[in-house]
Amino acid sequence: MASTSARTLRLLSLLQTHRYWTGTELAERMEVSPRTLRRAIARLRELGYPVDAQRGVDGGYQLAPGASLPPLVLDDEEAVALGVGLQAAVQGATVTGIAEASVRALTKLVQVMPSRLRHQVHALATMTVPATWNGTGPTIDPMVLTSVAQACRDAEQLEFSYTAHTEETTSRRVEPHRLVLLGRRWYLVAWDLVRFDWRSFRLDRLEDPRRTGTNFAPREPPIDDAATFVRSGIDNLPSQHHVEVLIAATAEAVQARVGRWGVAEDLGEGCCRLQMTVDSLDWPTMVLGTVGADFEVLRPPELVAQVREWAVRFARAGALPSPST
Repeated sequence: MASTSARTLRLLSLLQTHRYWTGTELAERMEVSPRTLRRAIARLRELGYPVDAQRGVDGGYQLAPGASLPPLVLDDEEAVALGVGLQAAVQGATVTGIAEASVRALTKLVQVMPSRLRHQVHALATMTVPATWNGTGPTIDPMVLTSVAQACRDAEQLEFSYTAHTEETTSRRVEPHRLVLLGRRWYLVAWDLVRFDWRSFRLDRLEDPRRTGTNFAPREPPIDDAATFVRSGIDNLPSQHHVEVLIAATAEAVQARVGRWGVAEDLGEGCCRLQMTVDSLDWPTMVLGTVGADFEVLRPPELVAQVREWAVRFARAGALPSPST
């Protein structure tokens, strides 16, 4: 015989998946008497769920909108679908604020989801290729996001490997504070237990985050707004170059050359636009040299000058005198 709590949850699930139930149908689905059904309805109302009732022979029940959102009850298929949808929102959100809200919701869902369902969500997300019309930022594993978000929420120390913009990889142990989304990139603001200072970390450069199980008393952040702290750190980085080049080659061919360091946008007729943000112009110059196609540099002018300089140098290949013997 089902307990009162189990019966209440079963009733809530049925009301949330069907707009209207007659009393007879609902009692039959729950395998209870009409009197027991009425008690379960009363229990839901005590918990804050607005259940409308219609009296009479054909009377029944339906869940009505309330003043606040009550907890939802999901079956396995619904939970997996919600998890996959939230992951997609995290990666490709174009609505302001939706990505941060998606991470919070995904963190709560993963926290209570059975491992067998987490595996299904991960498998579906891994085997699904998103279709995008515009260039996107670096790809982040949603499970990395949720793991870091949980560590922030629970004030739990975090360990990971981190590759800085200088390409140096180090091991870090931090006290995580907040996740910040700027543009298309995610950042973690944390107290670095190795550097003994506040730091921001790009999540696409963070690998193998491990929650240590060690809790900490949250420190006073350097400033109230974590996003402002991240921006100030970015402004202090070495100057970056925003590269834009038209290339007489397909976007697919150019993307294969540039990898994750740039975005090639298809313009049709065998042409594409390559955009990169780099600290040094050497890498885009080498990419353009290996594409094997004509191109036009739109910006920056420094890249035009460097390409011309390299062209003169290459033209002199073989012109140096042989070393004296």
